[in-house]
Amino acid sequence: MLNMSTAELPARSRAPWWFNLAGQLLEPWLRLRRDPAEPATLLKPGLPVCYVVERDGFSDALILERACREAGLPSPMQPLQGTRRRRSMFALVRRDGWLFGRNRHRAPTETLSQLVRTLEADPERDIQIVPVSIYVGRAPNRESGWFSVLFSENWVMVGRFRRLIALLLNGRDTVVHFSTPVSLRSVMTEAGDIQQPERFARKIARVLRTHFRRIRAAVIGPDLSHRRTVVDSVLNAEPVRDAIAATAARENISPAKAWRKAHDMAMEVAADYSHPVVRSVSFLLSNFWNKLYDGIAMHHFDKVRAAAPGHEVVYVPCHRSHADYLLLSYQLHQAGVVVPHIAAGVNLNLPVIGPLLRRGGAFFLRRSFKGNALYSVVFNEYLAQLIDRGVPIEYFIEGGRSRTGRLLAPRAGMLVMTVRAFLRAPRRPVLFQPVYIGYEKLMEGKSYVGELSGKAKEKESLIGLLRGLKVLRQRYGHVALNFGEPIELNPLLDAASPDWRTASGDPDVKPEWLNGLVDDLAEKIHVNINRAADVNPINLLALALLATPKHAMAENDLLAQLELMKALLEELPYSDRMTLTPMDPASIIAYGEQMGWISRVRHPLGDVLMTEGEQAVLLSYFRNNVLHLMATAAWVACCFLNNRRMTRASVLRLGRIIYPFIQGELFLPWDADGFGQQVQATIDFFVRRGLLEATSEGRVLERGPGQDDAAYQLRAIARSLIQAFERYYITIAALVKNGPHVLTPAELENACTLTAQRLALLNELSAPEFFDKALFRGFIQKLRESRIIWTDEGGKLDYDTALEVMVRDARVILAREVRHSILKMTPGGDSEKDEQRPAPLAEEAVQTAEPPAAGPPAADEPTTSETLHERHVDTERHEHHKPQP
Repeated sequence: MLNMSTAELPARSRAPWWFNLAGQLLEPWLRLRRDPAEPATLLKPGLPVCYVVERDGFSDALILERACREAGLPSPMQPLQGTRRRRSMFALVRRDGWLFGRNRHRAPTETLSQLVRTLEADPERDIQIVPVSIYVGRAPNRESGWFSVLFSENWVMVGRFRRLIALLLNGRDTVVHFSTPVSLRSVMTEAGDIQQPERFARKIARVLRTHFRRIRAAVIGPDLSHRRTVVDSVLNAEPVRDAIAATAARENISPAKAWRKAHDMAMEVAADYSHPVVRSVSFLLSNFWNKLYDGIAMHHFDKVRAAAPGHEVVYVPCHRSHADYLLLSYQLHQAGVVVPHIAAGVNLNLPVIGPLLRRGGAFFLRRSFKGNALYSVVFNEYLAQLIDRGVPIEYFIEGGRSRTGRLLAPRAGMLVMTVRAFLRAPRRPVLFQPVYIGYEKLMEGKSYVGELSGKAKEKESLIGLLRGLKVLRQRYGHVALNFGEPIELNPLLDAASPDWRTASGDPDVKPEWLNGLVDDLAEKIHVNINRAADVNPINLLALALLATPKHAMAENDLLAQLELMKALLEELPYSDRMTLTPMDPASIIAYGEQMGWISRVRHPLGDVLMTEGEQAVLLSYFRNNVLHLMATAAWVACCFLNNRRMTRASVLRLGRIIYPFIQGELFLPWDADGFGQQVQATIDFFVRRGLLEATSEGRVLERGPGQDDAAYQLRAIARSLIQAFERYYITIAALVKNGPHVLTPAELENACTLTAQRLALLNELSAPEFFDKALFRGFIQKLRESRIIWTDEGGKLDYDTALEVMVRDARVILAREVRHSILKMTPGGDSEKDEQRPAPLAEEAVQTAEPPAAGPPAADEPTTSETLHERHVDTERHEHHKPQP
């Protein structure tokens, strides 16, 4: 117990009888939690104590008096020793009147001025000021009832009636936070000679208000005030005021009219977050998800919870479905985490739906800011206000939903705005949190297939939404939310510009290194999303069945292929955040039948499992979700599609040539050396499993004949990636056949797309992404970045001679009939001439790591890729009984 005088001891008798009576009546409705549990240890013995609370209220005085009594602290209801004050407490905000009245912010200065004068009159005296924060019902959690949430603690000053209801509903969840006492004498000493006590008191009051805001943000979350409050802050910001003035001058309108334009834009953008609405929607969604999905799983969220405190968290999930943001927000809310503000396209700002999304934390942005400088400034400032207030944010850097199941090339607009907002006011470090979202069936699946086939995207509308409700009659299996490795912004900034902290905070100044940093950040986000992939049963079935010409496998073959892929992912895990279904192969098949993805054809010699028609096309989406996990294995297997024997060194050399393009398309995590190590480990895995045989001390690799099970399994793995190589071949073949200075990048992209579409029609390819323009565009861009191709002064494409070698080198991987078909369809030069040229790169690639001694070659080792190619084309022709052109 502290050494206190009799006047300082806690005692109910110091308060009026009616105050004590009210405390007794309220006591059953209150359950207090003190923070810290023993606040008496904070006080200095022998000094008078004056408590300061954030808001004036009879209930706050009752709660504070009880908390002090239970903690053994001096009563706030006793006179303040050495002063004329009848109470040892005051509030920063007071109300005039008893029932109704306005808030008065100047009240605390009167008390503080009085205390300052008292200490000036007696230099030996001191008073310790103890800030006390009182919260009745904090931010809602998943156990809170809807009505309780309506009256939970927030940032809004509520009236006496609402406070009474809050006490009755949420009084058992009351927190009383005692802050470290401040010596008023010490503050006065630091300030020096105080000529104006009133001005000094106002300064202390401002410091106290800032302190209370920080404590409130830590306890109940950031200030999520009504959007008018945020909009006012946006419009009052200097960049927006300058933009308004510039708009008025440019468009020859009055400043008032320009201000109204900016105000309308800000109101169009701003969210209007509401805890009661979020809680109400969570109740509805709980029932909705139960009807729609069989379960929602979150993996590695504990790591997010540990890393997030003290950071501005930006959630950056992949974008597969309109359900993404609802699922993520719902799961975060269920986990007791503040729901993020979500950047949504303005196309979703529909009647009824738009206001509901706004109150759930959505803020809306237009698809393009081009040509509207005022809108750009307003939106940038709004985002900066959210970051400055510590509001968690969520957006999709892909810019739209993926129609193919692959990650789309990142669009860096939101990342640029986030980084620039942080640079302007780097108060709280930014943490980007990648999230992988994995489905087993998509509500938008059929519309995606239509759009990839050329059908126009249907514009979002309320009527369209109502028509789409029929999809809710289906079941969509399980959903996984995997949280990837977070990315801190500060280390990236340090690497890009060590002196970024001392750089100018001018929002109009764009550092030269910003674009490179943002590109690197976007790449890391996509890589970390892929590293957190969830492999579900449908992914594995899609990988296996779509690798066969008719999308059908005998049951025994399918069981063996599923077991092989699971073993590969278990023995050579892609990352420590990847998750894999625990189902065994038989259960996976049964689950696929149950979900309607595959069908069983009964046969006396053994059942056949197959997927056909539209189901096969839809399954390609789920194969593409996890295609990156099989990329290394598929590359090694591709080397043995048309070759029985290759050296280990050849597989590695060719892999290093092709890897930059695979890496750019699938966002793989390794550098060239890391990929080489993965290739070596995969080869060793195939050797252990008997799919390859290593001879000549492990330098030469050989697969079995095409009709055996090992060769069959290798072909199934290879075909998951072979279409990527066919797309690469289409691109470089089209460019080489047309010659340099003939095609523009857009013309090449269009020629490739048309060729791929025709090839898909002739070969009944079920993967719409085979002729996806975005993938051709990405490959062309990668060729330009590598300086293999470039544009001349006229905008036409020129290329290095290495490109011609790459065309001929493709014969090591692609079958002759495939190459012939592509070259025949591609307009340009002579396909036969291209096929007959020697292939020096391929020749070098298949030499052994240690060349044999001088003399004639061994009977079983080809000396050039041409010899190897011709020999093994004959083998494949025998195995598949296909006529060769």
